[in-house]
Amino acid sequence: MDYIRAFVVGGLICVIGQLLMDGTKLTPAHVLVLFVTAGVILTALGIYEPIAEFGGAGATVPLPGFGYALAKGAIKATKAKGVLGAFTGGVQATAGGVAAAILFGYLMSVIFTPKTKK
Repeated sequence: MDYIRAFVVGGLICVIGQLLMDGTKLTPAHVLVLFVTAGVILTALGIYEPIAEFGGAGATVPLPGFGYALAKGAIKATKAKGVLGAFTGGVQATAGGVAAAILFGYLMSVIFTPKTKK
């Protein structure tokens, strides 16, 4: 059942993104920023936590999940360190995922020969 919930939640997030790109003049970069910002705002309002608990990886892996992780880290660090935690908490909470993305992206560029589109 966990897989089905993750598929449904992740699929709905993707459908929203596709509808935004097809129905508006938003570029993929605009949608990326919108989704990360929406994840932060929904976390601050207490709305994204139940979505993440229900959808699991379907809610935490897509872009709103990155905003969720940023906000959750900032909130946790702010409670522990005060105002300074608001600036450092999000970075600390997401550092592992960002480092992994950079490492694996670099490894793929070394293993495979990148080509430009014509």
